[in-house]
Amino acid sequence: MLGLLADSCGFSTWRRLEFMDRIRIVGGHSLRGSIPISGAKNAALPLLIASLLTEDRLTLKNVPNLADVNLLVRILRNHGVDLAVDGKRSSPSGHLGDTIHLTARDIVDTTAPYEMVSRMRASFWVLGPLIARMGEARVSLPGGCAIGTRPVDLHLTGLKALGAEIDIDSGYVVAKAPKGLRGAHIVFPKVSVGATHNVLLAAALAKGETVIENAAREPEIGDVATCLTKMGAHVEGIGTSVLRVQGRDRLEGAVHTVLPDRIETGTFAMAVAATGGDVLLEGAHINDLKTALDILGETGTSVEATEAGVRIARNGGGIQPVSVETQPFPGFPTDLQAQLMALLTRASGTSVIRETIFENRFMHVQELARLGADIQLHGDTATIKGVKELKGAPVMATDLRASVSLVIAGLAGEGETVINRVYHLDRGFEQLERKLSACGAEIERLSSG
Repeated sequence: MLGLLADSCGFSTWRRLEFMDRIRIVGGHSLRGSIPISGAKNAALPLLIASLLTEDRLTLKNVPNLADVNLLVRILRNHGVDLAVDGKRSSPSGHLGDTIHLTARDIVDTTAPYEMVSRMRASFWVLGPLIARMGEARVSLPGGCAIGTRPVDLHLTGLKALGAEIDIDSGYVVAKAPKGLRGAHIVFPKVSVGATHNVLLAAALAKGETVIENAAREPEIGDVATCLTKMGAHVEGIGTSVLRVQGRDRLEGAVHTVLPDRIETGTFAMAVAATGGDVLLEGAHINDLKTALDILGETGTSVEATEAGVRIARNGGGIQPVSVETQPFPGFPTDLQAQLMALLTRASGTSVIRETIFENRFMHVQELARLGADIQLHGDTATIKGVKELKGAPVMATDLRASVSLVIAGLAGEGETVINRVYHLDRGFEQLERKLSACGAEIERLSSG
């Protein structure tokens, strides 16, 4: 597992090993069966960070075993968080499993160093909880990333409104609140999932009421708010753009189950649509992904909610073209844009996707073209002309969502596709090859070790 490599070999060795792993796919097989949907990475990460807010034990169930989770656990340990898995002490290289017990009785270090924060932007969210509980924090700026700059100015503006004094020193955010944080009325000029998480976590320990307007509405935000309420804070407006948080002097421990991953749900749904077949996505919540699944229905794919999850089926009929614009929730998610594009490369007509969230999130286009896709880019808009077939080829993953779009294209294509730099996949998809192969896909990891 990635966690084992990271701890036993060190980051530099881990990075060399993960770069060498590849995934081999022989396309042309329809998918049939069932796929269990893992816990949502985008909820699990801020929920793990919430452990910094209390001296008591926070137990999280249904946590996915991912590279990003392993890295965040390392960061939390650095702050002094004690970790146990399924009631047993975990060795530093142990498998995280699906139930994690976290206890931050003593925060021993309020610095989050660059070498860790630079590997995963979500780790920057420790800033709010550390200031709220300890009155100080020193957290590295995360820097840019492959899909855009994603500045943290909204995070800092929100925390300043809560009373934090913030300076930037040598690439670090140095924050102090010696008298504690106090509730405030915060209006974000634009929707930001990261800033909403950071301010929401901090507000749980702020004195009085905090109102967050133009808050992100993603289900993962609601999952974190629900957990904070179990811990003693009171959050109103869950699922809306206005959150009201009644902070507490002290939060308690809690037990919380991470909601199913809607992005994994959408990814597998599009893989089924691209290859044909009939798959039950076990545990999936259709309402958390309604817009994307409605769009999928427009392509000619059957989408059915059941008691066990969501059933996706395509009987071999043609894929219909669609036009889509990415938007914050409840709109079509940017995290499914690349996957939809892979599906639409086989549509019987011309489709259009406009990316409004991240400026550089078309990096997968060139790699899809290597498989025979016909895609033209004009600024923030991609025009996809469906082709009769895709043909396997060696390709290179550029980021998490781009890498899984290549998996979908490889599954739908003819012949062999080899995807390099698959460490991106390990950041966000748990047991991807195993889940797909169980449904008839010919897919395997070519391991470096």
